[in-house]
Amino acid sequence: MDVMWGLNGEIDQALCVEAVRLLGLCERRLFPKLLQPPDACQKTLSVKRLAREAEDIQREHSWQDAIKENDIQYYDSKADSDAPDDDDGENLLENPNSLSLEFVDDPNFKNKVNYSYTAVQIPTDIYKGSPTILNELNWTQSLERVFIENSREDPSLRWQVFGSATGVTRYYPATKWRAPNKIDLYDVRRRPWYIQGASSPKDMVIIVDVSGSVSGLTLKLMKTSVIEMLDTLSDDDYVNVARFNEKAYAVVPCFTTLVQANIKNKKIFKEAVMNMQAKGTTDYKTGFQFAFDQLLNETSAPRANCNKMIMMFTDGGEDRAQDIFEKYNWPNKTVRVFTFSVGQHNYDVTPLQWIACANKGYYFEIPSIGAIRINTQEYLDVLGRPMVLAGERAKQVQWTNVYQDALGLGLVITGTMPVFNLTTDGDSKNQLILGVMGVDIALNEIKELTPRYKLGANGYTFAIDPNGYVLLHPNLQPKIINFREPVTLDFLDAELPDRSKEEIRRQMIDGKAGQRRIRTLVKSVDERYIDEVQRTYIWSPVEGTDYSLGLVLPSYSENHIKANLSDQILQVQYFESLLPNTFESEGHVFIAPREYCKDLELSNNNTEFLLNFIALMEKVTPDSKQCDNFLLHNLILDTGIIKELVDKVWKNKDLNTYGFMAVFAATDGGVTRVFPNKASETWEEDPEPFFASYYRRSLDNKGYMFRAPYRTANDESILNPENDTIGILVSTAVDVTIGSRNLKPAVLGVKLDLEAWTDKFKILASNHTNSNRQSSQTCGPTSGCEMDCEANSDDLLCYLIDDGGFLVMSNQKDYLNKIGMFFGEVDATLFYALYNNSFYKRKQSYDYQSVCDPVPSSNTGAAPRGVFVPTIADVLNVAWWTSAAAWSLLQQMLYGFAYQSWFMTVEVDAEGLESRETSCVTVQTQFYFSNISSSYNILQDCDNCSRLIHAKRINNTNLLFVVAEKLSCDSCEIEKLSQVETEYKETNTCETIATARYRKGTTTCFDYSVLENTSDCGRGHSFRPSLLTLLLLQLLLLCVLARPSV
Repeated sequence: MDVMWGLNGEIDQALCVEAVRLLGLCERRLFPKLLQPPDACQKTLSVKRLAREAEDIQREHSWQDAIKENDIQYYDSKADSDAPDDDDGENLLENPNSLSLEFVDDPNFKNKVNYSYTAVQIPTDIYKGSPTILNELNWTQSLERVFIENSREDPSLRWQVFGSATGVTRYYPATKWRAPNKIDLYDVRRRPWYIQGASSPKDMVIIVDVSGSVSGLTLKLMKTSVIEMLDTLSDDDYVNVARFNEKAYAVVPCFTTLVQANIKNKKIFKEAVMNMQAKGTTDYKTGFQFAFDQLLNETSAPRANCNKMIMMFTDGGEDRAQDIFEKYNWPNKTVRVFTFSVGQHNYDVTPLQWIACANKGYYFEIPSIGAIRINTQEYLDVLGRPMVLAGERAKQVQWTNVYQDALGLGLVITGTMPVFNLTTDGDSKNQLILGVMGVDIALNEIKELTPRYKLGANGYTFAIDPNGYVLLHPNLQPKIINFREPVTLDFLDAELPDRSKEEIRRQMIDGKAGQRRIRTLVKSVDERYIDEVQRTYIWSPVEGTDYSLGLVLPSYSENHIKANLSDQILQVQYFESLLPNTFESEGHVFIAPREYCKDLELSNNNTEFLLNFIALMEKVTPDSKQCDNFLLHNLILDTGIIKELVDKVWKNKDLNTYGFMAVFAATDGGVTRVFPNKASETWEEDPEPFFASYYRRSLDNKGYMFRAPYRTANDESILNPENDTIGILVSTAVDVTIGSRNLKPAVLGVKLDLEAWTDKFKILASNHTNSNRQSSQTCGPTSGCEMDCEANSDDLLCYLIDDGGFLVMSNQKDYLNKIGMFFGEVDATLFYALYNNSFYKRKQSYDYQSVCDPVPSSNTGAAPRGVFVPTIADVLNVAWWTSAAAWSLLQQMLYGFAYQSWFMTVEVDAEGLESRETSCVTVQTQFYFSNISSSYNILQDCDNCSRLIHAKRINNTNLLFVVAEKLSCDSCEIEKLSQVETEYKETNTCETIATARYRKGTTTCFDYSVLENTSDCGRGHSFRPSLLTLLLLQLLLLCVLARPSV
């Protein structure tokens, strides 16, 4: 295999070796102006300045009762978001009151923007012409100046946003609004960053009246209301949900205490809520008894330990449950009670209003589906009162979980700060929150600041928040993002977990610093293999935030090569080998699509990218300030070294003699050269070595790594031995020691011609003597034997299987189409025998960011969502028209005419199911070698037959050599081993609570103030049917029914 070598002697005066400065390097570069101490952080200062200016501007604003839409000029971002551009590039506006703006492309925002104006987004179900909204637009207009000044002082700022408690969003710079599926259901008050900034964490118990009077439409409204209420909770909150009539029961029986309001638990709650049924009589006391027991009982279970509240949904009743409140909540009133009157009914709502007002809560009415969203989120205004009254103590910038930006910036984190109403209300201090100010930071920007290429292919940085969720990790790659939820991937779910990582996670959450070298399992890029490796974890808290930063390095990446190319003549010589006119003689070059220079145009087509790179290098020098000198010098150095390898070694070898289709080399510097040039036509590996599975696995393993082209049992293509050539990739890392420092700067390899090497394999695998080749002997468990994989292919099965359990070679002629297939699909009984005799171990891995096919909908008819559809018998029944159900349907129809989006089937519908792919959890089993290294003979017994198996690890490779007799019977009771990825269906929800992971709640809480005024505690929104209206409806129906038929 000397054709693979020749590199070692070329590392000379052109390079030096530097030690990676571990966490200090990452910490200084990763958060230089993003998240460091508040007074020194430009982003934090920007948020504080915006909040302060907003409070001052609003305090000086005078309310105008007579304000009209024409009095306000602003850019309505939704007015032309769906309108085509005219020939002059100006937008055709649907809203004549909206400003007409011109936009320019800005790659920083991944959007067309206008830097001179802000844009406004108003939720669909809010009337833009109301005095409240117009006054809000009026005073927030002055924020435009502050936004622009902030952007000038810090050009790296991205979206600056003010989310108002009225629902108005004003953001800078201006851009058109993005409404998925043409239906805009965005309301800033339901966004994760707004909820976090507007109130302290919550401990919430939701109790739902499911007595017999709650049925049909009212029950459906309640279910949808509870689901919308759950969507206002974040991972910092804890919740439980109960149904009650004469007795109270948790809707999820094993949730015996409050559980974290994470995505997984909320999904479980939603499914349980949709299965509730109504029966029995109402007893408020049982519901409140359950809720207070949950909130006030001492328990070791984790909870928010801040705002405590009860949310009761009912259709009404006469009971006030006063004795329950006297026992549990008075006089301190540590638990707020919010009551919701749902549906149309004739009950007196006074008791519900009294309950809310007597317990520092609020009373809401939800007469129809159109009132659900607004009334299930306005309780946040009440929770914000203590925060406002706390004044400066509550003025803290908080950094959010990761979530999807609504304007296309991708995954972001947001620094938020509440904005308070500083005007006075008579003699008392105002206690209203105006909204939340936010400044976005894109995760891609943080990634660009990491010293990615100094850490090597298997080194990386990561960061986690107090919940243990990663905001930075190479495996944070969600395929489908729920727009309404944060992106939450736990550190232990981003990697293969073990006890050492659990302890690392705990220390990071606790804000401690540390370092530990561990042996752990890692999954390959292609998710087919698992390697047991050694890694060093270093971690430290990020000052001024709740985040903690970590660094992971293999030992060979603790130092890196730094090119020393001060000789410009040498630069030119090395660079010339990148030119395409050298490929025919020196092999094809692929270069990693890295951002070597600022003006370099990236492309997914590597040939195009290479041409772009060459064109730029003809204009600038590698030492140019607009280029990354580290990346560029290492690229050119590696190019020159690999060229020397081609000239001195590869060109002098006849590859066909060795059965090689190609030889190749890939380096940390980003160069991959494939020789000869024609071999590049079938080269399918990633041009970025750091993303290539063969490259990363070669670094982590000793010796030669064999890999066949992957096939599955479902592949329909049939390979023809006469026309199709299969290449087996063999690679190994270049291990270099300079001084006392060990490095692996490159991977070398060959591509074997399978047909040629199968013939070699048969001969090499034949254990016979020169004097006796006439017959094969049976291999016994304890005795030696003669075997001939070439001559006795009818009786003997000979295989080479790699460390992941994939077939690499076989002596069976008809197995050509099975090369690269998981061996459990090729010969299930034989692979089970290998696993059962400890040649392989297995590990289940879970993908929490996977995609699954949608669940088929059980709906057979179509109707506006959430609307009860009366039968013909109902329509012909005059009594039905006088009922509350008829009035409720009429009211929903009126809401529907006003807000058409409520009648469209989209994600807000509690029962609506998407027709497209959905996010899910999948499970997959990977196999890897055990520690067995010697040769073993195995006797496998089946139902009516047995066979002998011989297996041996091949030294210095990832291959297992297996020889087995063919089975003489068809059946064998075994466990069918598979590597197929399947959707994970959780069978025991209760285990989720028992294994809840460690987290750390926020240290500040604003849930009480002696100054709070609780007199504003309830209002109703519905319009109730008058007797005259019902009479007119009946007369109309009678007229219709009295008309003679034709």
